[in-house]
Amino acid sequence: MRKGILEFCILSIIRRGEAYPSDIVDEMRGANLQILEGTLYPLLTRLKNADMLTYRWVESNSGPPRKYFSLTPKGEEFYLELQATWNELANAVNTLASKRESLTSTAGPTSIETDPDTSN
Repeated sequence: MRKGILEFCILSIIRRGEAYPSDIVDEMRGANLQILEGTLYPLLTRLKNADMLTYRWVESNSGPPRKYFSLTPKGEEFYLELQATWNELANAVNTLASKRESLTSTAGPTSIETDPDTSN
């Protein structure tokens, strides 16, 4: 994935409310975006260390405590920057994809030049 898109997707999920990593993975897979926990955890740690995420521990009835992540104010600002970048990229791609004219029809007819020494 293009740099920043994975972060944008993950922050989009967390922005809606506290999120547990396996729930993030499930939601990404549900959107047909494949991500492994081995990719997600280092990314969450990097975002936490950059003060974009915070977490809290919640006791679990079926195992060890769970770490739930949420956005910090700095994370919200970063999310908005990523959203603006995504919107610009999506608009550019949509503009290119929706053009109906072909490049050859706008460039005019092509001519083939012949070498005067070889034409008879």
